[in-house]
Amino acid sequence: MSVLPDGAPGNSRMMTSRQMALWRFTRNPAAMIGAVIVISVVTAAILAPWLAPSPESAGAFVDFRNRHAPPSADNPMGTDNVGRDIFSRVLFGYRVSLGLVLGVLGVAVPLGVVLGLCAGYFGGWIETIIMRFTDIMLALPPLAMALAITAVLSPNLINAMIAITLLWWTWHTRLIYRIVKAQMNEDYVEAAKVAGASHGHILFRELLPNCIPAIAVKTSLDAGFVILFGASLSFLGLGIQPPTPDLGTMVATGAEYMPEMWWQAVMPGLAILYAILGFNLLGDGLRDMLDVEL
Repeated sequence: MSVLPDGAPGNSRMMTSRQMALWRFTRNPAAMIGAVIVISVVTAAILAPWLAPSPESAGAFVDFRNRHAPPSADNPMGTDNVGRDIFSRVLFGYRVSLGLVLGVLGVAVPLGVVLGLCAGYFGGWIETIIMRFTDIMLALPPLAMALAITAVLSPNLINAMIAITLLWWTWHTRLIYRIVKAQMNEDYVEAAKVAGASHGHILFRELLPNCIPAIAVKTSLDAGFVILFGASLSFLGLGIQPPTPDLGTMVATGAEYMPEMWWQAVMPGLAILYAILGFNLLGDGLRDMLDVEL
């Protein structure tokens, strides 16, 4: 139980730590704005076929009579060089971006967490091998490494996921390793060992729950960076290929018509900024709510 600060709801001045954390989150304007932005991006991606004014613009569609049209009531973000509605393509582009986030973090986070747990718990030669390999991977320039991988493989969504995932697990390994090393001398770990608990029980039932807040915050912050990283690959021509709507590719194509037809690059760029801002604000809010230091 925790004593509530002034202005807390309810007649009682006491509440559980979970209630206190939720109360702090809802009183954080930036965190709430981030949550609303993330929900709107996810909703737009899921409902894209119904929200898009021109769903056919997400595919191999051309309308040369309407090409380079500026923003209007019919086309809120204007049209591109072949007459496709940019707003519709942005909505479908969010599907690609969120798919990249799920694919990369769905593999990188569990992998990094398990390696960090093992390195911090077992120590010795296991720690040396895992952490030295992690150090080597961290020393490689991320974007250069991803460019090299996608240049060897054919540019598509799956290969972009592979390229980013090969680099992303390292930060989670470092984070969890540091937390586990700090927890190894705590009483609950010693008690579990004395009670004869197995390594698996200590790792996943005792240590892992204490890492969950840090994992949640780190994953939320990483989502925005993955979107930016994927858009960077696509901007350089090594990500998702046309006609699949991808925000980075749309910015690259629209940049050819700057500054006269600014909307073709600016609107997808603002869409990227909007999504990244949402995940960053949400991550900061979770960090304050859970009182985590990364």
